[in-house]
Amino acid sequence: MLKVNEIFLSIQGESSYSGLPCTFIRLTGCNLRCSFCDTKYAYKRGKSMSLNDLLNHVQTMDCALVEITGGEPLLQEETPELTQLLLDNGFRVLVETNGSLDIRALPSGAVCILDIKCPGSGESEKMLWENLEHLKHSDEVKFVISTREDYEWARNNLISRKLSRKASILFSPCHGRLSPARLAGWILEDRLSARLQLQLHRIIWPGTEHGR
Repeated sequence: MLKVNEIFLSIQGESSYSGLPCTFIRLTGCNLRCSFCDTKYAYKRGKSMSLNDLLNHVQTMDCALVEITGGEPLLQEETPELTQLLLDNGFRVLVETNGSLDIRALPSGAVCILDIKCPGSGESEKMLWENLEHLKHSDEVKFVISTREDYEWARNNLISRKLSRKASILFSPCHGRLSPARLAGWILEDRLSARLQLQLHRIIWPGTEHGR
């Protein structure tokens, strides 16, 4: 059984899959408390569902792309099993994780979207840096950037850890804290091998909290 906060069909707003229809499975619970968190409602609220019930629900959405997110999905022991079940049934599966828990439990067929928390999040000291050694080229690494300090921290980690050789790199301006234009300018100035990521769902449905 997994504790599920919500399941909904939407447009994928982030990652290199941005713009595609996607079924989201948002699991309950998170071990971090990022300063800019926009899914606080998923910290505790949710209902228990079996793996088969989840699969059946996802199949009714009739959408080939599925993202398992949170909260923090790897807090629940059955998340890897759900991921494999979805893969076995022909779905393309993305798993977004906050970078503080071991990603090795995830099936190799899944795309791991690994957040690396910048200092502005208040949680950068909790990153499990060993995760970087387990990334596949199909995986993605995301930095949410609030300030110039965050940008320089992310840039330095990107370069010193040679992250662009390991996976796709996403730099996302923190909504309400940093303008996309400013972050784009910094990326261009430094010629970084990073994709500027805007939260497409916020542009399409501004002010919407749940199920976006």
